[in-house]
Formats: sequence, structure tokens, C-alpha cells
Amino acid sequence: MSVMDMINMLARWGHVLFGITWIGLLYYFNFIQGGYFKKATPEALADAKKHLAPEALWWFRWGAMFTFITGLLLLVGVHKLNVMNDYIVLGATFGTLMFLNVWLVIWPNQKIALGMVEGDAPAAAGKALLASRTNTLFSGPMTFFMLAGPHYAGYGMGVGSTALWLSLAIAVLLEINALVGKQGPMTTVKGVITSSIILTVLLVGLFVAL
Repeated sequence: MSVMDMINMLARWGHVLFGITWIGLLYYFNFIQGGYFKKATPEALADAKKHLAPEALWWFRWGAMFTFITGLLLLVGVHKLNVMNDYIVLGATFGTLMFLNVWLVIWPNQKIALGMVEGDAPAAAGKALLASRTNTLFSGPMTFFMLAGPHYAGYGMGVGSTALWLSLAIAVLLEINALVGKQGPMTTVKGVITSSIILTVLLVGLFVAL
């Protein structure tokens, strides 16, 4: 095995390992912790916000950071091998938006919501939740297209199809909603899971149809 092959394998291994950490915690926050916070006693809630949530957020944001870094390394390798395709571009776009949401929206607002820094806690909590719900929405298509890049029908096609541009436009609109919009059907756990599945099917359908 050459040095480049070893670097590629380590990047793939790290990308999956860090991604499990990141997305696992994303699901924990959305599917478990949020519901617990609503039911917890005031004492338990205060303790969780002081000790549990900050610790989980540390692993969450750095899992996102190293998933992103290893993903960039893999993209460089894909480019050098000249095997970039629409699926990889779309999966990487969703992953990048999710990474930016973590560091530029969720973490800054969670610090306010948890009382770590001063600010409008209720407003900050709402912004963080909407971005977190959007990341959960994105996680379905992101994972599908990340795996589709080398494995799904159409592998080896070029970059720039109509389906890709329409998919990117949908991703941008959803990201704008994450910043200034509303949760809509993503208010509940069932709603955000269903929305993620529907979005994945819709985007796959675009590639099949176009």
C-alpha cells in the first residue's frame, strides 16, 4: 500500500468515525434531550444545562469540525482521481451547510440559551433549535448522496446536471429558512424524521427523472 493509499484510508476511517460522533449527538439532541428538558424537574434541568449539555456540545461541535476536515481531504482525493460526480457534490454541500450551522448558528446561540454568555436566552434557543432541526432534515439526503457517490447507479457521471442545480437550489432555500424562517413540520421528532425522508426521496427522484 502506498503512502497516498494509506492517507486516503485514514481519511475515510476518520470521516466515518467523526461523522458517527457528530450525527449521533445531533440525533441525541433532537430526539432525546429536547424531550427530556421539557419533562425534567427545575433542579434536574438546571443541572443538565450546567453540566450535561455543555459537555455534549463540546463533542458535538468538534465531531463536526473533524468530519468536515476529513471530508475536505477526501474531496481533494476524489478531484485528483477525476471521479467527482453530482452525488458527491450534493452530499458535500449538505455536509458543509450542516457544519456551518453547528459553528455559526447552533453553538453561539446555545451558549446564550444555556446561560454561558449573556443574551436573549429564549430567542437564542429558538434559533439554535431551528438550525438543529434543519441539520436533522439535511442528514438524510446528505448520507444518501455521500454513499451514492461511489455506489449508486450513475456513478462516474459528470458534474453540473439539471438535477444537481435544482437540488442545490432547494438546499439553499432550506438553509435560508434555517436562518430566518420557521420550523414548520419539523416542530416534532416525527415531523423532522418524516421531512428528512421526504426530502431524500424528492432529491433522488429529481436525479431519476432528469
